[in-house]
Amino acid sequence: MIDLSVGLESDAVHEPLKPKIKYQGHEGEGAEILARLFGVEKEDFELSGGKGGAAEEIETVAHAGTHVDAPWHYAPTSEGRPARKIDELPVEWFFSDGVVLDFRHKGPGEKIEAEDLEGALEKIGYEPKPLDIVLIMTGRDRYLGSPEYFLQPGLTRASVLWLCERGIKVIGIDAYSLDRNFEATAREFRETGDGRLLWEAHFAGIEREYCQIEKLANLDEIPRPHGFKVSCLPIKIKGGSGGWCRAVAFV
Repeated sequence: MIDLSVGLESDAVHEPLKPKIKYQGHEGEGAEILARLFGVEKEDFELSGGKGGAAEEIETVAHAGTHVDAPWHYAPTSEGRPARKIDELPVEWFFSDGVVLDFRHKGPGEKIEAEDLEGALEKIGYEPKPLDIVLIMTGRDRYLGSPEYFLQPGLTRASVLWLCERGIKVIGIDAYSLDRNFEATAREFRETGDGRLLWEAHFAGIEREYCQIEKLANLDEIPRPHGFKVSCLPIKIKGGSGGWCRAVAFV
């Protein structure tokens, strides 16, 4: 079992919308809360010597840490129907055969086109099948905790649709986003005036229903490019645009 996840971290450098985690210890607030729930004094907890339970209060977005994006994240509709939210998606999508495609040679802001996907699959001798979970390895996870983390290459609208046409419902990446980094995309937009470049991988979900796993890690530890299982079951947030997941490869 290989952990492919990045955890939630208070004020993390690699999160532009920074989580806030308040830790409640066994003494003090943790003991006071438990005593209040029982309607007793904390000194009454004889077995623990007056200590209570540790807990955390977390203030963050559903897109912090390793998480799954639901179609609702991209737009209100997908394939001409109301876009599904994270609690409405079939669990079968999130436990399936995995395939890793190596794009560590792609630099910051570079595009991963459909022909790049074809070449990567040909190199490993694999034909994707419906419900495979495709993992895009960029190597950006090694920059976690640094501003360089955000300088990822990314898929295009055409390359996302190419995968969707082959029955792929979940695409993961070991980077901040499945799209190219904001600066590179914005620069190209200013040069061309082409608004179709903006968030194009995400907006592909308007045409074809699919999910992303963002902020994966350790894809390089998977010892073979296919022939393994991936579990990335997202937490059920009622009406949510995404949900945190503990992504794991089973080899």
